[in-house]
Amino acid sequence: MQQNRLGATGLTVSQLAFGTAPLGGLFGPVEERDAIALVHEALDLGITFVDTSPYYGSAEERLGRALAGRRDDVVLATKAGRYGPADFDFTPDRLRRSVEQSLRLLRTDHVDILQLHDVEFVPLGPVLEDSVAALASMRDEGLCRYVGVTGYPVATMSRALREADLDVLLTYAHDTLLDDSLQDQLAPLAAERGVGLINAAAVALGLLTPHGSSMGADHPAGPVIRDAARAMVELCAGRGVDVAFVANQYAVQRSGCATTLIGTGRSQHLRAAVAAVESPVDEALLAELVALRPPPGERSWSSGLAENN
Repeated sequence: MQQNRLGATGLTVSQLAFGTAPLGGLFGPVEERDAIALVHEALDLGITFVDTSPYYGSAEERLGRALAGRRDDVVLATKAGRYGPADFDFTPDRLRRSVEQSLRLLRTDHVDILQLHDVEFVPLGPVLEDSVAALASMRDEGLCRYVGVTGYPVATMSRALREADLDVLLTYAHDTLLDDSLQDQLAPLAAERGVGLINAAAVALGLLTPHGSSMGADHPAGPVIRDAARAMVELCAGRGVDVAFVANQYAVQRSGCATTLIGTGRSQHLRAAVAAVESPVDEALLAELVALRPPPGERSWSSGLAENN
């Protein structure tokens, strides 16, 4: 698998990265032995970047067990600040305790990347000043090598890039068949600042899968985005093509990001995503799909505080 430089960090990461939220049970139960086996399979397939979080249930603990003897094989990222659907605490003291707990569970003395998780759910001022400074202090102590933030709204991510001293930034569902705002709006600013962009959620939280999102009414997308996704699913089905495969092709091959995170608890989905990395894109089909995108200005949903969107 192709390895790429992540911004100005000096880190080299695989073009496809492994997200561990499903391993912690966020999308249904996964047996621990299956979770550990899937991590091993990802590494054996050439994936060298693994991302986790305290918010992901038992994922950190399981990942720590899975990486026993293989810690040096991966660029390891975790997060702090989000601990439940509505449980956010970005105060410096809580961040430190969170990181210390994560290191114990991950069975390591440092992570390569430490990120503030979903910052759009709280007022940004203190986060971009005090919380980022707390991460930088832990970086200076050697608890992490690089620091960043994660979140969804383009407005929040743009502000973070402009106002905070970051090494990396992770955003999701903004470089998909439905939405290219990562390429158009965030990538130029990140390049100017020397920040490594991490892409995620190629299938738009399940909308771009053969059966649509399993989140149902809880999916944050509005009807315009849902209708566009449904039209894409139907077009691919009519051509005998897996829409998720094309979505992964697009996100990995066309985003321009060093790496794209995919989260799965199933071996077949992992292997399909790996196959999509190097399989040539059907340009004619891609053009038809992109033509079905929502109008500009209607390709994103709202997340977090209204003031951060």
